[in-house]
Amino acid sequence: MALHFTSQERHDDGVLEQAFILGDIPGILWTPPTASPSRSAPAPLILLGHPPLGLDAMYPRLSARARHAAADGFAAATIELPGSGVRPRLPALDQARAAMRRTREAGEPVSDEIIDALVLPLVDEAVPEWQAALDALMSLPEIGGPVGYSGGVISVGVRLAVVEPRIEAAVLFAGSFVPRAVFEEARRVSVPLHVLLQWDDEGNDRQAALDLFDAFGSKEKSLHAHLGGHAGVPPWAGEAAARFFVRHLK
Repeated sequence: MALHFTSQERHDDGVLEQAFILGDIPGILWTPPTASPSRSAPAPLILLGHPPLGLDAMYPRLSARARHAAADGFAAATIELPGSGVRPRLPALDQARAAMRRTREAGEPVSDEIIDALVLPLVDEAVPEWQAALDALMSLPEIGGPVGYSGGVISVGVRLAVVEPRIEAAVLFAGSFVPRAVFEEARRVSVPLHVLLQWDDEGNDRQAALDLFDAFGSKEKSLHAHLGGHAGVPPWAGEAAARFFVRHLK
C-alpha cells in the first residue's frame, strides 16, 4: 500500500505532525526536530496503539504521547483501527459490542464467546495493517529502527510482538478484554515488556490482566500497577514508560 501525506504542521516545540493515508487507512506521523532526510541518523519509531474510538476522539492523548516521545528523539505514528472513526463499520464487531453492553447492563459476566467475537476479528484485521504501515514508514529516509509499540488494544500489541520481528520492545496498556487464544500467543512474546495496569479499572478484569502478564514469555518484563480507574493513569507512569523506550531503543 502506498503512503500519501495529506497535511503537515510544525509545532512550537519543533515536532512535525503529518497526516497521511495508507491505501484507505488514515494515520498520523510525528517526527522530532532532530529527524530529517538529510541527517545520517534517522529517528527510531514508536507505534502508538489506542482503543477503537476513532482518531479524532483519541487525538489529544495520542498527540501528547507522540510529542513526549519526540522530546526523547523518537518518531511516533498511529493509524485508524478497522471499523472505527471514518472507516467503514464492521457489522460483526458492532454486534459483539452491543452484546457486551447488554451483558454488562444486566450485571452478568462477559462470556469467552463475546470476548472472542469482540477482540479476535479486530486483531486479525488490525495487525496486518500495522505491518503495512510499518513497511511504508520505514521506507522514509528520516525514520529508522529500532521500533517499539506502545498502547492498547493489548491483544493487538501481543500479536504484533509475536509476528513482527522489527518490534524490539513494547509498552502494553492493560484495560481491555483478552481472549483465551491471546494468552497462548503471549507465551511466545520474547521482547522486553513494560505493562501498565490501573488497579481499579472499572472495565478491566484485573485477574485476567495479571494472568496475561504471568503468561508473557519475555525474560525482561515489568508490571506497573497504579491505583485508580481506567482514565486515572498518573503522569509519572508515562515518564517511566519513556525511560523504558530510551533504554531499549536508543
